[in-house]
Amino acid sequence: MTANTTTDSTTRVEDLYPSRITQQPEFLERRDPVVYGDAQNGPLNAEQLEQFDRDGFLLLPGFYNDQQVALCHQELDRLRDSAETRQRPEAIVEPNGSALRSLFAVHRPEISTRFSQVASDKRILEMVMQVLGSEVYMHQSRVNLKPGFAGKEFFWHSDFETWHVEDGLPRMRTVSCSLLLDHNYEFNAPLMLLPGSHRKFVTCIGQAPEKHYQTSLKQQKYGVPDPESLTQLVKEHGITQATGPAGSLLLFDCNALHGSNGNITPFPRSNLFFVYNSIWNQLAKPFCNHQPRPEFIASREFSNTMKPREFI
Repeated sequence: MTANTTTDSTTRVEDLYPSRITQQPEFLERRDPVVYGDAQNGPLNAEQLEQFDRDGFLLLPGFYNDQQVALCHQELDRLRDSAETRQRPEAIVEPNGSALRSLFAVHRPEISTRFSQVASDKRILEMVMQVLGSEVYMHQSRVNLKPGFAGKEFFWHSDFETWHVEDGLPRMRTVSCSLLLDHNYEFNAPLMLLPGSHRKFVTCIGQAPEKHYQTSLKQQKYGVPDPESLTQLVKEHGITQATGPAGSLLLFDCNALHGSNGNITPFPRSNLFFVYNSIWNQLAKPFCNHQPRPEFIASREFSNTMKPREFI
Protein backbone atom coordinates (compact mmCIF):
# COMPACT_ATOMS: atom_id res chain seq x y z
CA MET A 1 0.00 0.00 0.00
CA THR A 2 1.00 3.61 -0.54
CA ALA A 3 1.53 5.82 2.46
CA ASN A 4 -1.23 8.30 3.33
CA THR A 5 -3.82 6.41 1.30
CA THR A 6 -7.26 7.50 2.45
CA THR A 7 -10.58 5.74 2.07
CA ASP A 8 -13.26 7.20 -0.14
CA SER A 9 -15.97 8.53 2.20
CA THR A 10 -18.59 7.76 -0.44
CA THR A 11 -17.81 4.02 -0.53
CA ARG A 12 -20.80 1.98 0.60
CA VAL A 13 -20.62 -1.45 2.18
CA GLU A 14 -23.29 -3.77 3.56
CA ASP A 15 -24.60 -2.69 6.95
CA LEU A 16 -24.32 -5.83 9.08
CA TYR A 17 -25.11 -3.98 12.31
CA PRO A 18 -27.95 -1.50 11.62
CA SER A 19 -28.61 0.87 14.51
CA ARG A 20 -30.57 4.08 15.20
CA ILE A 21 -33.08 3.28 12.46
CA THR A 22 -35.98 1.77 14.41
CA GLN A 23 -38.03 2.85 17.41
CA GLN A 24 -37.34 -0.37 19.31
CA PRO A 25 -33.89 -1.62 20.40
CA GLU A 26 -32.75 -5.09 19.38
CA PHE A 27 -30.04 -7.60 20.24
CA LEU A 28 -28.14 -8.71 17.14
CA GLU A 29 -25.74 -11.64 17.17
CA ARG A 30 -22.12 -10.80 16.52
CA ARG A 31 -21.08 -11.80 13.00
CA ASP A 32 -17.32 -11.38 13.41
CA PRO A 33 -14.65 -13.34 15.27
CA VAL A 34 -13.25 -11.87 18.47
CA VAL A 35 -9.74 -13.34 18.18
CA TYR A 36 -8.16 -13.92 14.77
CA GLY A 37 -4.73 -15.19 15.82
CA ASP A 38 -3.45 -17.92 18.12
CA ALA A 39 -0.87 -18.41 20.86
CA GLN A 40 1.86 -19.23 18.34
CA ASN A 41 1.60 -15.84 16.66
CA GLY A 42 2.28 -13.39 19.48
CA PRO A 43 3.07 -12.73 23.14
CA LEU A 44 -0.37 -13.59 24.56
CA ASN A 45 -0.65 -17.20 25.69
CA ALA A 46 -3.61 -19.50 25.03
CA GLU A 47 -5.22 -18.76 28.40
CA GLN A 48 -5.03 -15.00 27.86
CA LEU A 49 -6.49 -15.27 24.37
CA GLU A 50 -9.28 -17.47 25.67
CA GLN A 51 -10.07 -14.93 28.38
CA PHE A 52 -10.16 -12.09 25.85
CA ASP A 53 -12.41 -14.14 23.58
CA ARG A 54 -14.75 -15.02 26.47
CA ASP A 55 -14.92 -11.71 28.36
CA GLY A 56 -14.08 -9.19 25.65
CA PHE A 57 -11.22 -7.71 27.64
CA LEU A 58 -7.91 -8.54 29.32
CA LEU A 59 -6.23 -6.57 32.14
CA LEU A 60 -2.43 -6.77 32.43
CA PRO A 61 -1.37 -5.29 35.81
CA GLY A 62 1.98 -3.51 36.00
CA PHE A 63 2.57 -3.56 32.25
CA TYR A 64 4.68 -0.38 32.56
CA ASN A 65 7.07 0.25 35.43
CA ASP A 66 7.11 3.31 37.69
CA GLN A 67 9.74 5.12 35.60
CA GLN A 68 7.77 4.70 32.40
CA VAL A 69 4.56 5.85 34.07
CA ALA A 70 6.38 8.91 35.46
CA LEU A 71 7.50 9.88 31.95
CA CYS A 72 3.92 9.62 30.75
CA HIS A 73 2.66 11.69 33.68
CA GLN A 74 5.16 14.44 32.93
CA GLU A 75 3.78 14.63 29.42
CA LEU A 76 0.19 14.53 30.65
CA ASP A 77 0.85 17.43 33.03
CA ARG A 78 2.39 19.46 30.22
CA LEU A 79 -0.61 18.95 27.95
CA ARG A 80 -3.20 19.47 30.68
CA ASP A 81 -1.67 22.74 31.88
CA SER A 82 -1.16 24.22 28.41
CA ALA A 83 -3.68 26.91 27.49
CA GLU A 84 -2.58 26.48 23.88
CA THR A 85 -3.41 22.76 24.01
CA ARG A 86 -6.91 23.44 25.36
CA GLN A 87 -7.57 25.66 22.34
CA ARG A 88 -6.77 22.91 19.83
CA PRO A 89 -9.69 21.33 17.93
CA GLU A 90 -8.57 17.96 19.32
CA ALA A 91 -9.16 19.17 22.90
CA ILE A 92 -12.47 18.47 24.66
CA VAL A 93 -13.22 20.30 27.90
CA GLU A 94 -15.62 19.24 30.63
CA PRO A 95 -19.29 20.27 30.34
CA ASN A 96 -19.84 23.67 31.97
CA GLY A 97 -16.14 24.12 32.59
CA SER A 98 -12.70 24.68 31.12
CA ALA A 99 -10.87 21.66 32.54
CA LEU A 100 -9.50 19.31 29.90
CA ARG A 101 -11.69 16.18 29.59
CA SER A 102 -10.01 14.49 26.61
CA LEU A 103 -7.31 15.28 24.10
CA PHE A 104 -7.45 13.39 20.81
CA ALA A 105 -4.76 12.33 18.33
CA VAL A 106 -2.08 12.09 21.01
CA HIS A 107 -0.29 9.45 18.91
CA ARG A 108 0.73 12.20 16.48
CA PRO A 109 4.26 13.48 17.15
CA GLU A 110 3.19 17.08 16.58
CA ILE A 111 0.95 16.77 19.64
CA SER A 112 3.09 14.45 21.78
CA THR A 113 6.31 12.69 20.88
CA ARG A 114 6.14 10.76 24.16
CA PHE A 115 2.65 9.38 23.60
CA SER A 116 3.54 8.66 19.99
CA GLN A 117 6.23 6.34 21.34
CA VAL A 118 3.73 4.61 23.62
CA ALA A 119 1.27 4.14 20.74
CA SER A 120 3.85 2.26 18.70
CA ASP A 121 5.32 0.27 21.60
CA LYS A 122 6.37 -3.09 20.20
CA ARG A 123 4.90 -5.01 23.14
CA ILE A 124 1.46 -3.46 22.63
CA LEU A 125 1.44 -3.75 18.85
CA GLU A 126 2.43 -7.41 18.90
CA MET A 127 -0.51 -8.24 21.17
CA VAL A 128 -2.97 -6.22 19.11
CA MET A 129 -1.82 -7.74 15.82
CA GLN A 130 -2.05 -11.19 17.40
CA VAL A 131 -5.69 -10.62 18.37
CA LEU A 132 -6.67 -9.01 15.06
CA GLY A 133 -4.57 -11.26 12.84
CA SER A 134 -3.23 -8.44 10.67
CA GLU A 135 -1.24 -5.25 10.56
CA VAL A 136 -2.98 -2.32 12.18
CA TYR A 137 -3.31 1.43 11.96
CA MET A 138 -4.48 3.98 14.53
CA HIS A 139 -8.21 4.57 14.24
CA GLN A 140 -8.30 6.94 17.21
CA SER A 141 -6.16 7.97 20.17
CA ARG A 142 -6.73 10.21 23.13
CA VAL A 143 -5.89 10.86 26.74
CA ASN A 144 -8.85 10.88 29.15
CA LEU A 145 -8.69 12.81 32.40
CA LYS A 146 -10.87 12.24 35.43
CA PRO A 147 -9.56 14.82 37.92
CA GLY A 148 -10.52 14.55 41.54
CA PHE A 149 -13.91 16.12 42.38
CA ALA A 150 -14.42 17.20 38.74
CA GLY A 151 -14.25 14.24 36.34
CA LYS A 152 -17.68 13.57 34.84
CA GLU A 153 -19.21 10.24 33.91
CA PHE A 154 -19.09 8.34 30.62
CA PHE A 155 -22.42 6.59 30.11
CA TRP A 156 -22.63 2.91 29.11
CA HIS A 157 -21.87 2.37 25.44
CA SER A 158 -20.26 0.17 22.84
CA ASP A 159 -17.55 2.08 20.98
CA PHE A 160 -18.30 0.04 17.90
CA GLU A 161 -21.88 1.31 17.71
CA THR A 162 -20.70 4.90 17.36
CA TRP A 163 -17.72 4.08 15.14
CA HIS A 164 -19.96 1.97 12.91
CA VAL A 165 -22.86 4.42 12.59
CA GLU A 166 -20.99 7.73 12.61
CA ASP A 167 -17.64 6.70 11.08
CA GLY A 168 -18.50 3.76 8.78
CA LEU A 169 -16.38 1.15 10.58
CA PRO A 170 -17.74 -1.99 8.86
CA ARG A 171 -16.75 -4.91 11.10
CA MET A 172 -15.77 -5.71 14.68
CA ARG A 173 -12.07 -6.07 14.01
CA THR A 174 -10.77 -3.32 16.28
CA VAL A 175 -9.07 -3.40 19.68
CA SER A 176 -8.77 -0.63 22.25
CA CYS A 177 -5.90 -0.28 24.71
CA SER A 178 -6.21 1.75 27.89
CA LEU A 179 -3.01 2.49 29.79
CA LEU A 180 -3.76 3.44 33.40
CA LEU A 181 -1.69 6.49 34.36
CA ASP A 182 -3.07 6.62 37.90
CA HIS A 183 -4.06 3.93 40.36
CA ASN A 184 -7.61 2.95 39.48
CA TYR A 185 -9.37 2.18 42.75
CA GLU A 186 -12.91 0.88 42.99
CA PHE A 187 -13.96 4.32 44.28
CA ASN A 188 -12.36 6.84 41.84
CA ALA A 189 -14.57 6.05 38.85
CA PRO A 190 -12.64 3.24 37.14
CA LEU A 191 -13.84 1.81 33.86
CA MET A 192 -16.69 -0.66 34.28
CA LEU A 193 -17.30 -3.45 31.77
CA LEU A 194 -19.91 -6.12 31.17
CA PRO A 195 -17.94 -9.34 30.56
CA GLY A 196 -19.32 -11.22 27.57
CA SER A 197 -21.40 -8.30 26.31
CA HIS A 198 -19.24 -8.08 23.18
CA ARG A 199 -21.02 -11.17 21.84
CA LYS A 200 -24.19 -9.20 21.12
CA PHE A 201 -24.73 -5.91 19.35
CA VAL A 202 -27.25 -3.67 21.08
CA THR A 203 -29.00 -1.38 18.63
CA CYS A 204 -29.77 2.14 19.78
CA ILE A 205 -32.67 4.44 19.04
CA GLY A 206 -32.72 8.09 18.03
CA GLN A 207 -31.02 9.58 14.98
CA ALA A 208 -28.13 11.80 16.03
CA PRO A 209 -27.96 15.29 14.50
CA GLU A 210 -25.25 16.37 12.09
CA LYS A 211 -21.92 17.08 13.81
CA HIS A 212 -23.11 15.14 16.84
CA TYR A 213 -19.51 14.66 17.96
CA GLN A 214 -19.27 18.30 19.04
CA THR A 215 -21.55 17.56 21.99
CA SER A 216 -21.28 13.78 22.37
CA LEU A 217 -17.61 13.94 23.33
CA LYS A 218 -18.65 16.02 26.34
CA GLN A 219 -21.90 14.23 27.15
CA GLN A 220 -23.24 11.41 24.99
CA LYS A 221 -27.01 11.31 24.40
CA TYR A 222 -27.21 9.22 21.22
CA GLY A 223 -25.59 5.85 20.59
CA VAL A 224 -26.18 4.67 24.15
CA PRO A 225 -28.25 1.58 24.98
CA ASP A 226 -31.69 1.95 26.53
CA PRO A 227 -32.16 1.17 30.26
CA GLU A 228 -34.13 -2.03 29.64
CA SER A 229 -31.46 -3.53 27.39
CA LEU A 230 -28.72 -2.54 29.83
CA THR A 231 -30.62 -4.05 32.75
CA GLN A 232 -31.00 -7.32 30.89
CA LEU A 233 -27.30 -7.41 30.00
CA VAL A 234 -26.19 -6.60 33.55
CA LYS A 235 -28.38 -9.40 34.89
CA GLU A 236 -26.83 -11.76 32.36
CA HIS A 237 -23.19 -10.72 32.55
CA GLY A 238 -22.63 -8.72 35.73
CA ILE A 239 -20.32 -5.73 36.07
CA THR A 240 -16.52 -5.83 36.37
CA GLN A 241 -14.34 -2.89 37.37
CA ALA A 242 -10.96 -2.47 35.70
CA THR A 243 -9.00 -1.60 38.82
CA GLY A 244 -5.26 -1.78 39.22
CA PRO A 245 -2.05 0.18 39.83
CA ALA A 246 -0.73 2.84 37.49
CA GLY A 247 1.03 1.22 34.56
CA SER A 248 -1.59 -1.50 34.08
CA LEU A 249 -2.84 -2.07 30.53
CA LEU A 250 -6.40 -2.96 29.59
CA LEU A 251 -7.12 -4.49 26.19
CA PHE A 252 -10.80 -4.60 25.22
CA ASP A 253 -12.90 -5.47 22.21
CA CYS A 254 -14.56 -2.63 20.31
CA ASN A 255 -18.04 -3.99 21.07
CA ALA A 256 -17.59 -4.53 24.81
CA LEU A 257 -20.09 -2.43 26.73
CA HIS A 258 -18.37 -0.12 29.20
CA GLY A 259 -18.77 3.15 31.08
CA SER A 260 -17.64 4.99 34.19
CA ASN A 261 -19.09 7.10 36.98
CA GLY A 262 -18.15 10.64 37.87
CA ASN A 263 -15.11 11.01 40.11
CA ILE A 264 -16.12 12.64 43.40
CA THR A 265 -12.98 11.52 45.25
CA PRO A 266 -9.69 13.46 45.63
CA PHE A 267 -7.90 10.79 43.57
CA PRO A 268 -7.44 11.56 39.84
CA ARG A 269 -7.99 8.83 37.25
CA SER A 270 -6.37 9.42 33.88
CA ASN A 271 -5.57 7.02 31.08
CA LEU A 272 -4.10 6.82 27.60
CA PHE A 273 -6.48 5.36 25.05
CA PHE A 274 -5.37 3.87 21.72
CA VAL A 275 -7.68 2.25 19.17
CA TYR A 276 -6.05 -0.11 16.69
CA ASN A 277 -7.99 -1.12 13.59
CA SER A 278 -7.14 -3.90 11.15
CA ILE A 279 -5.95 -2.70 7.76
CA TRP A 280 -8.63 -5.02 6.33
CA ASN A 281 -11.40 -3.11 8.12
CA GLN A 282 -11.20 0.23 6.36
CA LEU A 283 -13.79 2.92 7.02
CA ALA A 284 -16.57 3.38 4.49
CA LYS A 285 -19.38 5.92 4.24
CA PRO A 286 -20.93 6.58 7.67
CA PHE A 287 -24.08 4.52 8.05
CA CYS A 288 -25.96 7.52 9.42
CA ASN A 289 -25.46 9.26 6.04
CA HIS A 290 -23.79 12.24 7.70
CA GLN A 291 -20.47 13.67 6.68
CA PRO A 292 -17.47 11.77 8.11
CA ARG A 293 -16.27 12.96 11.49
CA PRO A 294 -12.91 14.77 11.65
CA GLU A 295 -9.73 12.83 11.02
CA PHE A 296 -8.57 13.28 14.62
CA ILE A 297 -11.63 11.30 15.80
CA ALA A 298 -11.75 8.65 13.06
CA SER A 299 -8.72 8.24 10.85
CA ARG A 300 -9.16 7.23 7.21
CA GLU A 301 -5.42 7.06 6.56
CA PHE A 302 -5.55 3.29 6.83
CA SER A 303 -2.24 2.58 5.07
CA ASN A 304 -0.23 4.40 7.75
CA THR A 305 0.39 1.10 9.50
CA MET A 306 1.92 1.24 12.95
CA LYS A 307 5.63 0.44 13.05
CA PRO A 308 6.74 -1.31 16.27
CA ARG A 309 9.53 0.26 18.31
CA GLU A 310 10.90 0.10 21.80
CA PHE A 311 9.58 2.35 24.54
CA ILE A 312 12.11 3.16 27.25
